[in-house]
Amino acid sequence: MSARAGASSAAVRWGEQLRAWAIPPEILAAAPESPWGFPPELFARRAELAEGEMTFSNLRALEALPVHGSVLDVGCGAGAASVPLLSKAGRITGVDSSADMLAAFRKQMDRRGAVTTVQGAWPDVASQTPAADVVVCHHVAYNVPDLASFARKLTDHAGVRVVMELTARHPMSRLNDLWLHFHGLRRPDGPTADDAVAVLTELGYAVERQDWDSSSLGSLGRFTSPDELSAWLRRRLCLAADRDREIWSAVATTVVERDGAYSLPPLPVVTLWWPGTAV
Repeated sequence: MSARAGASSAAVRWGEQLRAWAIPPEILAAAPESPWGFPPELFARRAELAEGEMTFSNLRALEALPVHGSVLDVGCGAGAASVPLLSKAGRITGVDSSADMLAAFRKQMDRRGAVTTVQGAWPDVASQTPAADVVVCHHVAYNVPDLASFARKLTDHAGVRVVMELTARHPMSRLNDLWLHFHGLRRPDGPTADDAVAVLTELGYAVERQDWDSSSLGSLGRFTSPDELSAWLRRRLCLAADRDREIWSAVATTVVERDGAYSLPPLPVVTLWWPGTAV
């Protein structure tokens, strides 16, 4: 099998598995509010915590970044992937489809150094986005049905290295038991980080990989109260506010609480990195 055929096969499998996560129309139509997206303040908290941490993904980006070099953060949120690189970076560009997220990103970055933002979905806005020495992309892949096209544009925007971080399995798989409990709906299991590696490898990229445990990171503490966590779960599950107590009862024994912050149990994290091709 040729590399091109293999890449197509892996990419098709990835897209098919992601499309299987679509919420049934009848459940979506009955949802009191949209189940999509995250409140920007959750990402802002994570970005603030990230400044004092150095993860495996951050180290792989930092070692490839020249002094005063440039960083492109795709799907930047509030900047958790790029804030730890500020000590070495001269310029950081953030790309996100959400104007609110980009405002949070600028708030994190403006007081620290040169920052540029580009609003839109990647790779649609790739032609409007400057290349950089290092491209980082954390926890975005599971939102991307066409991972091959997405990764190609990451790669041709990186002069030295692309660093991608994702959970070992789909992050919403943590809610599968809740979907079964509240809706009687069995949710998918894939894709996984292994499937992402298959797509990238068959594109011809020399992908390196590190699996690691995120349980010690500040990312555990994204929700400031049980009520905030229950409300987020309720929106994700397309339920009404009067189900919050029932939701909390279903998850209370598994919730991680640390320093007054609350989270679902963290999933193992995978860092992938490969050379860029930008000239």
